[in-house]
Amino acid sequence: MTEILRYEVGSGVVLVEAEESSFGVEHPSRDEQGIQDTGRRLEDALASVRPAAKAAAEVLGDLAPEHLEIQFGVKLAGAAGAIIARNVTEAHFIVKMSWSPEQEQPEEEIVP
Repeated sequence: MTEILRYEVGSGVVLVEAEESSFGVEHPSRDEQGIQDTGRRLEDALASVRPAAKAAAEVLGDLAPEHLEIQFGVKLAGAAGAIIARNVTEAHFIVKMSWSPEQEQPEEEIVP
C-alpha cells in the first residue's frame, strides 16, 4: 500500500506517493483524505542529500577525469525528508550531475 505525502513547495504544495513502509513515514498527521502533511518544504527535504552529492563530486574529482558524471536516485520519506534511494527504480527524482574541466582560455595576442 502507498502513502500520499504533502510537501510545501514555492507558493503551493506537491503530493508525493511513497511506500507505506518507507523510513520516516509517520501516520498521525493524516488529513481527512488520508494525505500525510510532512510539515516540511520540499526544498528543505531535498537539501539533505546535498552533502552526499558534494562529497562524491569532491572525492571523485580528485582523480582528475576529463569528465565526471554522478547519477543517483532521491526518495522522499515523510519526516525523514529526502534520502538516497537504494536504486533509481524506487526514486522520486533521478539526479544527474555532470562536470567537465574548465578549458584554459587562449591568451590574447596584443598586436602593436
